[in-house]
Amino acid sequence: MTEMFDAGKLAEELRSLVSDAEALLRASGSADGAEMQQRAEATLRELRTRLSALEEQLTARARDIDSYVRGNPWQAVAVAGGVALLLGLLVGRR
Repeated sequence: MTEMFDAGKLAEELRSLVSDAEALLRASGSADGAEMQQRAEATLRELRTRLSALEEQLTARARDIDSYVRGNPWQAVAVAGGVALLLGLLVGRR
């Protein structure tokens, strides 16, 4: 996998989805029932598509991590230990 996971892009897409949902709620007062239902269904289809793509990305990332850890177990233990040490130091300072 050469594609990098972009948390900022994911957050922006989720913000956009929330914004669309808010606009849909605001429009529900002025729109007729059929138009509102069509917009809601379109938004729901888009959400399902995005969530499906996200699920595929996360599954691929999990497979990559699993294969790396299985291929380099001691490096994975060292990295996990280092992260735990840093977190312990940060939490201990507070």
